[in-house]
Amino acid sequence: MNKLLVSLLLTVGITGAANAAGTVVGDAAAGQAKTAVCGACHNPDGNSLAPNFPKLAGQGEKYLAKQLHDIQSGKRTVLEMTGMLAAFNEQDLADIAAYFASQKGSVGAANPELVARGEALFRGGDLSKGLPACTGCHAPNGAGNAAAGFPHLGGQHADYTKKQLTAFREGERTNDGDATTMRTIASRLSNKDIEALSSYIQGLH
Repeated sequence: MNKLLVSLLLTVGITGAANAAGTVVGDAAAGQAKTAVCGACHNPDGNSLAPNFPKLAGQGEKYLAKQLHDIQSGKRTVLEMTGMLAAFNEQDLADIAAYFASQKGSVGAANPELVARGEALFRGGDLSKGLPACTGCHAPNGAGNAAAGFPHLGGQHADYTKKQLTAFREGERTNDGDATTMRTIASRLSNKDIEALSSYIQGLH
């Protein structure tokens, strides 16, 4: 039953994400000129040096565009981004997403004490808790699924990933679609699970 529920959640989540994208085509070259304000926190190439700010470089264009729209509209609350996107139109957001998607992401290092648990969860899930493997949506190397709008996780800062998984678990982040796929999965993760997964993802490539 758990396997069936997990499969249904993932299928509905994939469909929802695939239908959430905008129709505007982004231009990476044009986007670079529009990212000056982004560089202060995310670095000019999108490889943020601060562990609390996400790396945007190499992230899927569809996913980035959705997050930018959600933050601009208030559907997703990111205090540090308050007002930052107010002046941008839909084409601007598409161009910014295209630029950061075209950049090469960097990879950090995993805590060796947490690697085994993090890898086990990421690659195999935990059926006793009804947890699917992260690889189903985010690929074995953490590259995600750009076409479906599932984010690239490999190399992302552990602090940022930990914050997002916790926010999904606590219902503080809710822009994962009507299927609530990430909220459902995160609700079954303990603090130790989240710490192990976040560390493993930071060193994944």
